Amino acid sequence: EQGLQLLELSGSVEEDYIRIARCFEATRQRCCRLEQDGHRAREQLARVEAERAALEVKLKHARNQVEVEMKKRHRAEAELEKQERKLQLVLELVMREPWGNEALSREQCSVLSALAGRRLGAALTPVRRSSAVDESCQSLLSHSDISYDRTEDDVVRS
Repeated sequence: EQGLQLLELSGSVEEDYIRIARCFEATRQRCCRLEQDGHRAREQLARVEAERAALEVKLKHARNQVEVEMKKRHRAEAELEKQERKLQLVLELVMREPWGNEALSREQCSVLSALAGRRLGAALTPVRRSSAVDESCQSLLSHSDISYDRTEDDVVRS
């Protein structure tokens, strides 16, 4: 009877060991899967960080290009206003001279009047030319709305 009890006892211990071994194996497999997932996540993170770095370089170049183009635009607008002012002065001078109206044909006077503006002798105001960006509509993409604040670039990365 004691031998039978020992056999029963040793049988249940053996089954317990088998269950424990199966648990350990399941845990080991789960750890392997998690390790593979972690490796894939690290690879993906490295790819995304490389892409982010490339995009930051592109952003920096784009900002610099926008800044250069804005400076060119301001210089061109200043030159345009200067030339328009000169043209206005010349047209006023030609139209005010006694010989100006006599020496010019009606068509030439008409063209000069159109160039000089509606009212000759009125205060000179620089004429704004339309540009590729429609500034009269207060465009959301207006150059005056562009922020060059680089504080957003200084996000702490962990």
